[in-house]
Amino acid sequence: MNFFQTGCQEGPFNQKEFGICDDQNLTKAYVDLESREKWVATVKNPEQSPLTFTAIDKCVILDDEEVGIKRCDGMLTTSGLLYLVELKDKKSDWQTDAIAQLESTVQLLRATHDLSAYTLKKAFACNKRHRVFAEIDNEQNLLFFRKYGFRLDIQATVLVV
Repeated sequence: MNFFQTGCQEGPFNQKEFGICDDQNLTKAYVDLESREKWVATVKNPEQSPLTFTAIDKCVILDDEEVGIKRCDGMLTTSGLLYLVELKDKKSDWQTDAIAQLESTVQLLRATHDLSAYTLKKAFACNKRHRVFAEIDNEQNLLFFRKYGFRLDIQATVLVV
């Protein structure tokens, strides 16, 4: 399993702002530069870093592979930065599933790649219907970081720092 295979990558994108979309129609997630109404997550990139988007679900891991194993929608990378992104479009009961998908993806990623070059690692659970920041239990966030080395954010804005 290669999370960095170029066939699943788009970019690099150096725009100050762009969106990540999931049409929920059995196709992979993708970057969009114009149709804000389709954006599930908004990426804010004030330094205009060159970001590569990798579709994980339905590309790095196809539907008939790793059956029963949860995986997130995509990943943003640049030198030293790795952000995992799970995209949702649900009114309620979505956070637990999104976090489980991120957790499973982190486990797969760590089992197949050396991530030591990435000093900033985050996992974002983004929901089109809940654009504002949702508070995460501090204990849950600390446990996630201690266990996996990734910060956990639940919000629809992915801020690149």
